[in-house]
Amino acid sequence: MRVVADLDLCQGHQMCQGEAPDVFGFDEAADLVTVLQEHPDESLRPQVEAAVRYCPAMALSIEEESA
Repeated sequence: MRVVADLDLCQGHQMCQGEAPDVFGFDEAADLVTVLQEHPDESLRPQVEAAVRYCPAMALSIEEESA
């Protein structure tokens, strides 16, 4: 999987950090999400899916990559 953050949609709520802190960070200066792991381990999928689901701005997505 590949984690994608649309910085044009991000409103800096930081919900993603609470759901998946190993995958998402926060740029205080820009007030935007940062993706710490663009290709996180599959074991982190539940946390990443929760971050995508609970993002108030719907700025996050998961792209499935073909094997």
